[in-house]
Amino acid sequence: MVGLKDTPQVSTDMTDLPSLIHAPPAGRPPSQLVVLIHGLGAEGADLIDLAPVLAQSLPDALFIAPDAPFAYDMAPFGRQWFSLQSRLPADVEAGIGRAGPILVDFIKAKLERYGLGPDRLALVGFSQGAMMALHVGLRMVPAPAAVVGFSGRLVPAVREPGQPSGTPPVLLVHGEADDVVPASAMPAAEQALQAQGVPVECCLRPALGHAIDAEGLARAAQFLVRHLGP
Repeated sequence: MVGLKDTPQVSTDMTDLPSLIHAPPAGRPPSQLVVLIHGLGAEGADLIDLAPVLAQSLPDALFIAPDAPFAYDMAPFGRQWFSLQSRLPADVEAGIGRAGPILVDFIKAKLERYGLGPDRLALVGFSQGAMMALHVGLRMVPAPAAVVGFSGRLVPAVREPGQPSGTPPVLLVHGEADDVVPASAMPAAEQALQAQGVPVECCLRPALGHAIDAEGLARAAQFLVRHLGP
């Protein structure tokens, strides 16, 4: 699969988050939307390379990788969804609570633009992006069709507004040797999600650090096909 004109394209809509896209072949409208949500200090370009691999299983999907709305505050480059200079739970909850509505508005605008419903939507996030995918996916009404989180964790529920209300199926993938977000974050998230009635699957990758490997990506593709359709 190739993107538009064989390369990822940059969104020119200045009311949007800057983003890269990977689209179905020219003339074929997308039948699914997959939003790729990058991690702390990265940008959309860091995840758009996942799209050609996932597109082998979802050839009619449109993949969009937005840049986070805020400049990374611990380096002169990169973007962030929320700051982690303070990791106090209240500060993290406040940060993700501010970023969540921005991402939701972006997603809703894309669904409307392409004439797709939430049942045709999947969120795929890495690290801080996985935290965002879980936060937003559990609060969107209606819920997305699927959420995939690589190497992330479940941030405790923001008190208000926006308590979790949906139960989209979730796949969690984590490296056993992750030294950034410990692998113990995965069973903790699994337990919390199950307590909320969310169907969740887990995939622990042996000897993998803070990264996405081919096996984890293949598992994600299978999960997306199952919930979005081929």
